Amino acid sequence: MTRILHRSLNGRLPRAVAGQGITITDAEGRSYIDGSGGAAVSCLGHGHPEVLAAMRAQMDRISYAHTSFFTTDVAEELAERLIDLAPAGLDYVYLVSGGSEAVEAALKMARQYFVEIGQPQRRHFIARRQSYHGNTLGALAAGGNAWRRAQFQPILPQSHHVSPCYAYRDLRPGETSEAYAERLADELEAKILELGAEEVIAFVAEPVVGATLGAVGPVADYFARVRRVCDKYGVLLILDEVMCGMGRTGTMFACEQDGISPDLATIAKGLGGGYQPIGAVLLSQRIYDAFAQGSGLFQHGHTYICHPLAAAAANKVVEIISQPEMMGHVRLMGERLQAGLDARLGQHAHVGDIRGRGLFRGIEIVADKETKAPFDPALNLHARIKKEAMARGLMSYPMGGTVDGRLGDHVLLAPPYIIQPDEIDLIVERIGAAIEAAVRS
Repeated sequence: MTRILHRSLNGRLPRAVAGQGITITDAEGRSYIDGSGGAAVSCLGHGHPEVLAAMRAQMDRISYAHTSFFTTDVAEELAERLIDLAPAGLDYVYLVSGGSEAVEAALKMARQYFVEIGQPQRRHFIARRQSYHGNTLGALAAGGNAWRRAQFQPILPQSHHVSPCYAYRDLRPGETSEAYAERLADELEAKILELGAEEVIAFVAEPVVGATLGAVGPVADYFARVRRVCDKYGVLLILDEVMCGMGRTGTMFACEQDGISPDLATIAKGLGGGYQPIGAVLLSQRIYDAFAQGSGLFQHGHTYICHPLAAAAANKVVEIISQPEMMGHVRLMGERLQAGLDARLGQHAHVGDIRGRGLFRGIEIVADKETKAPFDPALNLHARIKKEAMARGLMSYPMGGTVDGRLGDHVLLAPPYIIQPDEIDLIVERIGAAIEAAVRS
């Protein structure tokens, strides 16, 4: 008996009663390796003593203060730490309670920026198909996941979409990565011109696409070209690093590996490591100045922004994960995970692609390796993989709709950064066995 409206009303969930390190234990005493970090959240695993101590210490000082009355030392410290780590050009922080809130706030910041500087006619957002930016209405509208959007389409704000950077399926025969990147940048430019360059607010993209595509990164100089197109037409670039940021790909910000800085960046998930709900928008000096020299406010807010306890947890999480040795470990374990998956599944008849960066890896499942044809969505293969993995003591993050929001399955792996080589090997073996069992069934 439950009084909770769970995500799915079919079946019974095990009850988590304990978590330590990379494992979660249920009420029946079964342990599961957290191979997905929940949803790429638990970057430091469970029960980290330093994070828990920081939270206890903050509770002894103050647990809550509304931001219309006060700021707090711990929120100010977190903002300073984030800006010290951020790509050049990001200078201020707006703290919220999660990823969807962060994207929603970023969209509103972008719109208000143009109002403040005397360009109120700008009204269009452009994003990419097969993206995911959150579940609030604005964030859902920006996202390009067809299945998530479908039933809410009539009430979503208007947005526009261009092709994802998805080389596994969309790179043409004989086309170089550079030519593909140029083709996609040209498509973005054409969409801006179609809508009217003076009416476009921003382009929104994930540097490495997470749940919807399964750890798909860009090719060649794709993001450098995107940055140039945005600058050419005065369009803001919003990078959504909610899932791929905060060290997940081996650098604190995923876009560092692409050599660019956005005008606005969103982070969450690994920011708090699951210890408290928290997210943030990082913004440039020019956006801050437009507000400061204009209306003098950001016309937006939530009850729990800059929450002291959440800020304390995040401040300690970021302090730990930003150490050079931690990022080095993420890159090393990511290489081991990729190599293990390649060895275990690279030649499998139903594994089409294995990809990603750092401890953020995706496995695309196909019905036919040669044609890349996906399985019939009626088979619900991703759900079968999740079930088989759980039966083997592994949490993974399978999703359907990889190809077009309806067709295609993949599995996302995003284990905690503290994982060790033998634990990587266990993940590889268990997910390999789960995929083989799901396909056979």
